[in-house]
Amino acid sequence: MTGNPSGASSDWSVAFELKAASFTLPIIRLLRADIEAVAVDLGKRVEQAPEFFHNTPVVIDLSGFPTDGGEVEFPLLVGLLRGYGMIPFGVRGGNKAQNTAAEAMELAILADHEPRASRSERHQDPAPANAAPSAPARSPKRSSTLSDEQPPAVTPSGNFTMVTRPVRSGQRVYAVGCDLSVIAPVSAGAELMADGNIHVYGPLRGRALAGMKGNTDARIFCQDLQAELVSIAGHYRVSENIPVELRGIPVQIFLEQKLLRIERI
Repeated sequence: MTGNPSGASSDWSVAFELKAASFTLPIIRLLRADIEAVAVDLGKRVEQAPEFFHNTPVVIDLSGFPTDGGEVEFPLLVGLLRGYGMIPFGVRGGNKAQNTAAEAMELAILADHEPRASRSERHQDPAPANAAPSAPARSPKRSSTLSDEQPPAVTPSGNFTMVTRPVRSGQRVYAVGCDLSVIAPVSAGAELMADGNIHVYGPLRGRALAGMKGNTDARIFCQDLQAELVSIAGHYRVSENIPVELRGIPVQIFLEQKLLRIERI
């Protein structure tokens, strides 16, 4: 078939049209590298409007990120966003190193019209006289608990963190750099996160995100699957997509060739 570059060919010979369009998209404006704080704030937003964030494309904006704020952990950040059902597809406002790291995660680099120098000047502005003193820098911990309410009892032990009391709605537990074991029920609206595996010896009704830093070998084990969301290294499945025959029974959840699988134990 001979093409017609003038565009005068009949409709049946045209495979596609290329057009420009404008879209209004949510922007995640990253202000610091504390991924734990990002997880807490993001969880609160999603709880307020879960349908708004589900399958929503988002842009990661680094224009407010301080020049001395450390590295952006894109694998962890992208996995976190995907775990909440969002679709991160692009980055704007980053420096050369950040853009290179973003491209490695197959994120698009979007045009940024604000000079980087002006951002660094903003971060050097003096604090107002009545501003509260900034919190001291926190050293990395092997495990930590994040919660809106009184956290459940957490016991670090070797390569895992153990929770011995129920994890209630609004509470979040993050096992940093290790596995997480919960020997109590996990309520709807609660959230479990671990860089390693997650074991729940009771009903799992909330959200469970294992392999938070990209560990594709991480797994989730639970005795009674009733979860709102499960995720391994950013690959997630919401409750509506969990087969009925796998709910309410002991299962293991893992990745196989980048596909999230749920199997009866």
